This record gives sequence, structure tokens and C-alpha cells, in this order.
Amino acid sequence: MNRSHPAKTKKHVLRDYNEMTVRKICSCITGTGSDIYTQERVFTFNRVEIKVQPSVKVKNGAPMSIVCHADISKSTNFQLKHNFTIFKDGKLVFMTVSGKGDARYEIPVARSSDTGDYECTVEADGKAKSSNSLHVWVTGMTKPILTAEKKEVLEGEVVKLRCELPEEVPPLYFFFRKIKMNSTPKEKFVFEPHRNFSVMEFSVEEDDNILQFDCFGRRNVKLEFESSKHSNTTLVTVREPFIKPTLNAKPSSNITEGDRIQFECSTVVAQMRDIEIILQKNKTILSSVRDEKLLKYSAVATLEDSGEYLCKVEQGRTSKTTKLNVIVSELFPKPILAASMSKLDENKELTLNCSISGFQKANFSILRKNSNGDICLKNSGNLTIIVNVNDTGSYICKAEVKGIVKESKPVRINVYAPVSKPTLSVASGLPEVVLGKPLQLICRSVMGTPPITFRFYKGNEIKKTVINDTYATFLDKNITQNDKRGYKCDARNNHSSGMKTSNILNITVIVPIRNASLGSIPYEEVEDGSETVFLCSVNEGSWPIRFRIFRKTDREVLLFEKNENADRVMWRKEAMNRRDTGTYYCMASNRANVDVKSRPITISVVLAAWQKGVIAAFVLILIAGAVTLTLWWFLCKKKKAKGPSMEMSGSALATNLTSEKLTRQHNDGDYYSGSGYIEDSENHMKSTDENKAPVQKGTETVYSEIRKANNDSVENRHSRIQGHPDAT
Repeated sequence: MNRSHPAKTKKHVLRDYNEMTVRKICSCITGTGSDIYTQERVFTFNRVEIKVQPSVKVKNGAPMSIVCHADISKSTNFQLKHNFTIFKDGKLVFMTVSGKGDARYEIPVARSSDTGDYECTVEADGKAKSSNSLHVWVTGMTKPILTAEKKEVLEGEVVKLRCELPEEVPPLYFFFRKIKMNSTPKEKFVFEPHRNFSVMEFSVEEDDNILQFDCFGRRNVKLEFESSKHSNTTLVTVREPFIKPTLNAKPSSNITEGDRIQFECSTVVAQMRDIEIILQKNKTILSSVRDEKLLKYSAVATLEDSGEYLCKVEQGRTSKTTKLNVIVSELFPKPILAASMSKLDENKELTLNCSISGFQKANFSILRKNSNGDICLKNSGNLTIIVNVNDTGSYICKAEVKGIVKESKPVRINVYAPVSKPTLSVASGLPEVVLGKPLQLICRSVMGTPPITFRFYKGNEIKKTVINDTYATFLDKNITQNDKRGYKCDARNNHSSGMKTSNILNITVIVPIRNASLGSIPYEEVEDGSETVFLCSVNEGSWPIRFRIFRKTDREVLLFEKNENADRVMWRKEAMNRRDTGTYYCMASNRANVDVKSRPITISVVLAAWQKGVIAAFVLILIAGAVTLTLWWFLCKKKKAKGPSMEMSGSALATNLTSEKLTRQHNDGDYYSGSGYIEDSENHMKSTDENKAPVQKGTETVYSEIRKANNDSVENRHSRIQGHPDAT
């Protein structure tokens, strides 16, 4: 029975088994007659079980056994050696070789560190099988050991403690307790994930005398916490570095104001080093000394000196305090300042009187409060002055008896100047408002002591009341087009002169432009060079109205602009040309500062009637010229065709043709000879009167004559061909 090194895990052991199996198989292959022997030694693992005795839950300190059992079936009864390996939380804890089917891992004294998941693996002749995992819980923890760095400490120092669970395995929780007589223990805890001990410090406070400390541990097992017993109790004795201080008041803690009082605070110190004595009242430090055993402080007592005083002695981290309550009796009450009036007009008389109830012998003075220091007006109990506005403010009086000075409550005096006649104006400047927008009015009074009450009227109806210093505002959102009521305001303050009213302010309501439109005469098409009239109009809007007409091509061009006290404007554009073709629109605006744009219209500049006639005449001339050229070309071609035939037939043929022509002319009656043309001896057409100018005829006449001449030429050509000897 052997215990293995805990660092060797189940993975490493199985790897060793595989290597051993390979070696055995190799030896079987190389051995003689071993194959017959191997066939006879057949076995198989049925199951491998692991058990814990006496149970899976064992008390700390009791014996415990981990039993691993292998159930094996064999072909024959032969001896088989088993390699048993037991793991705890995946780490090897036990290994043995046995010829039996059982192995036992004995733990004589179980500790909480033996708690965990156990599993065993059995290997035999190259085969291995593992059991299921079994959780074992060793209940109870070992008793911790507590040690203190010092057994005796001074107040203000710290006690360092160390708590250890020697046989436990982290992670662990350590709890430390500081125990005082007749008080609840103070407890602190520390979590230690990697070690089985922990340290803790406790400060030694005032009034700590004999202190006791202990500790205990706690661990988490399967989501359940288990605590150890409390450790041994460690005693620590506390020594005082100095005694609690004493605080005295002389001549007594009950005195009358005006008397001098002296405080004395003292202590007894073991070591005169870094010691400090402090005297406080209401957290205010009155006096302090260092490296001394006694503090003295004196002052003339006042009523404000009544209260609780505290003497504190500090050395290092240690401090001790003593308290003393002091009562100061009143020597005389506070003076009272009375005024004849608290609110009065300027240039009126004001009387101030300072007195003490039931006490006459005192030195009085009357003062006016000021941020840079009170101003003394008179060292007396009475004061009479004629006031002006600058005398507005707070006044007090002071009384002095036996060096004790007391001050009265302040009295507020307000001196009023009358308000001036207010002025009512529009916030935007001009007395006008755009319909649909609110109107803001300002009522201002240049003079007058605030606060001033302002009231706004619309007609005779009060709309708003405002209390302010010099001005007030009113916003009227209910503006209508036909509202003719005027506005006014009044102002008043606490002056006896009463109320002042402003002049009536009449407001002009500006109606915004609505629905601008643009038209033109003529519409859409305009002849080049003619005049076009543009008309821009609006349906509604206050005058004057600013009209603008634009032409839009690749950019917007302003053509016309005019301010008009009307709802429309007319603009004449003379001599339109092709460059004026484009899209036109107009824009209208007034003091409402809203530009309203019309829908665009398109203007096309076309040719005038006379321009069309000129172009038509030019086209006709071109056509006539083309026809003339065509006729000339045709006649020239005809003459070229007649020339060869005339040369071949001789003069006889020419005579026959001439007589035939005359005969046909006489018989047919449709040949026109009055044109002045005859044929010469060479078959060329010739004018009968070369000096006679051609007769001017209409276009249709020219066209008909051209058609008739063409027909006659064809007939002559046919007759000549028929009279030719070769015509047959």
C-alpha cells in the first residue's frame, strides 16, 4: 500500500497504463508459444465500484477507508494482478498492486482536507476500467490557533492578530472578534483563497481597558457553509498614555454677562511628546496648546457664550474629551428701535427712538446699515430727519452697559418718490403688428420709487397687472383685423400722489399678402416688336405693397419693381423680341415681411405679320427662280436634240416642217404664236422683237404659261418625228 505524489493526476496515470500495455503486447508477439497462452487467459471487467467506510459523511478526526472493488469475469481460473489507483478531485492519492479484486485506502484520522470527490481506476493485463465519482464529506473543522503580536498596548495603537487553521485547505473565511466587557463584540472577516491563515488589525480606542480576541474559520462545501470552533481567547492589556482631562470655569460656570470668565483644561501625561490640548465650543476652536499639560482661556462673558464647552487631549491616535456646560445670565435686554413711519413720501419728517425696557442707564447710538460698514447717524436714543429717496434702508440702534454692547433688530424705512407719467410703446419699435402674430407692449415709468404697479388696458378693459421696478410688459395674442381699440397703461407706487396714466396708443394691424397672381395681354404668344402689358395683383394685403416681376431662364432676372398703394400694378413692356421668350412670375410683399410668389406664366415671342409676308415673298421668289431655271434647262436640252436631225434632212425637210407647222397652227387653233418667238434656219427659237421688254405677269399666269409652253413643245416634237422619213 503506497500513497502517491499528489501532483500526479488521473490523466498521467492512464498514459502510463497505455505505455505498459503496449510493452506487454510487444513481448507477447516476440515470445514463443505465448499466443496459445494469451487465448486461454481471457477476462473482462464487469464493473468497478468505490465505497467509503463507515459512510460518505465522516466526522473530523475519525478513521475512514476508501474501498475500490473490481468485478471481473475470467475464462479459466488463473492468477491476475490488478493495479489499483485512487484519485481525489482528479489528483492521485493512492496506488497499489494486488492479486485480489479489492484495494483499501486507509485514512486513520480524517480531516476536512480529505473532503472531495473520489474515483478509482483498475488496470489488469492491458485493460482498465474506472468507477463512478463518489463525494466524501469530512464534517467539522479543526480548531483555529490565534496569536497576538503584543500582549500590552497603548490607547490609539493597533493590535495585530494571526488566525491559522493548520490542517485545512483553502479557500477559507476567517472571522476575528474584539470582545469588551458589557458590549457587543466587534467582528471583521477576511477571505483567503490561497492560504490557511490570515491576519487582522484592531485599533485600541478610548475607554478600552482589557480586551479579549478570538477567531474562527468557515468553508464552503457543496454550496453549504461549515464553521469551525472558536479559537483560544487572547487577552491584551491597554495602558493609558494620559488621563482624561479636567475642565473648569472660573469664577463659576453660572455668571452674568459682562463678567470675565476663565477656562482651565489639564491632564496627566505619561510621556510629554506630541500631546495637544484643544478647547472648543460648537465645533469652533477657541484655543489650543502643544506639549503642555495645562490650557487657559479667558473672555468677557456675553449671552452668546452660554453653551457647552469641550476640552480634548490628543496624542497620536489617542484622544480623550471632557465637557462643561456654561450659563451666562442677561445683564440687560436688547434695545428696541421704533420709527414714526416705515413708509413715507420724500421730504417728510422721520423720527427714530431707541430704548431698553426697564433700563435707563445705557449709552445709545442710531446707525444705518451699509454693506461697507454701518453708518452712525447720532450717538443718542432719538433722531429726527427730513427724508429723501436715498434714506431708504435698514436702521438699527445699539446700547452699551459695562462694556456689553447689544444691537436692536433692524427697522426697514422706505421713502417714495412719485412715479412719472408712463410711456407705452411697442417692443419692436413701430406701432404696428402683423395679423396673426402677438403684440408685445412695454409700459415704462422713468421716475418713481419701486415697487411700481403697472396696469395694461385694451380700450377700457384691464388686461394685465404687473408689479416691477421701472417697466412692465404685456403680450396680446388676440389681434384681429378690425380691432379699433387703443392701448394704454397706468403706474402707481406707495407715494401719496396716486396713479399716472399714459397716452393712448393706436396700433396698425398689417394684413399679410395673400394669393399673388400674374397675367399678360396678349397671353402666351406675342408678336415680335409688339407691346405686352403685365398685371400683378393680390387678393389681400395692407398697403403699400411692393410688386416685383421676374423672368426666369437659366437664372432669375428682376424686370420691374414698384411700391404701390393698391392691390395691383401694371407694367408695359415695349418692343418684345425673341430674347424675351421665357417664364414670368411676380412677387408681392408688404411690412409683414412675407414674400408671396405667383404662379409662373410662359410668354413666347413669334414673328409679326409683315415679317411673315416678307419671308413668304422671299420663298416665292426662290420658287419662281427655280422654275425658270428648270424651264431654261429643258429648252436648252430640246434644242440640242433637234440639231442632228435637221442636218440630215436638208432644207427640204425644214420647208416641210415649216409648212406643216403653219397648217397645224391654222387648223388646230390651240397653238399660241403671240409669244414673239420664231424658229431660225438652225431650228433655234428666236424673239421677234429682241428690244421689247418681257411682260410682267402674276404668279398663277406664269405657272399656266409654263405649263402651256411645255405642252406645245411636246406636240411639235411628235409632229417632226412623224414627218421624218425614218418614222415608219
